Amino acid sequence: MLSNNRFSKFCLTIVSALIVSFSLLSCNTQKSSIDKTVVKELDIQKYLGKWYEIARYDHSFEEDLVGVNVNYSMRKDGKIKVVNSGYKKTLNGEFSQAIGKAKIPNPDVPSKLRVSFFWIFYADYFVLDLDKNYQWSVVGSSSDKYLWILSRTPQMKKEVYDDLIKKLKERGYDTSKLIKVKQPNS
Repeated sequence: MLSNNRFSKFCLTIVSALIVSFSLLSCNTQKSSIDKTVVKELDIQKYLGKWYEIARYDHSFEEDLVGVNVNYSMRKDGKIKVVNSGYKKTLNGEFSQAIGKAKIPNPDVPSKLRVSFFWIFYADYFVLDLDKNYQWSVVGSSSDKYLWILSRTPQMKKEVYDDLIKKLKERGYDTSKLIKVKQPNS
């Protein structure tokens, strides 16, 4: 009788654990309310070069950085060298730089890149929107936690910025969380 009681408790524990696991799994797999569609075509050669960060969601890895820019160049191994630079708090503040790499896992979808600044750990880099002349870009990821507006120049025309904000709202992004990044002459 005692062994039956232990077996019953064991089964109840297993069933309870499964119910909790499935509940957590279903919470985790709920569909995001943002549209993460990427641009259909991306010519990586045209995308290379210097970009200025016009606006971003705030993150610890860019905390208090201003004058932020990123430079992309091809590496000999076919990956992309990524150099992020900026200044702490003011444009005359302490210089900060991070060097990483990017890769295109699926050549059929070149606008879904993976970026790494630390060893083998990669994060999504999705080109969500792109000017036909490669003068501005909107970058996100597979989640709604990351968002950047980039420009080839330190300043972006207000009409262009406002139009991008409108498009991002239509995609479901919370644009009130965007921080405008101070750049030279801003």
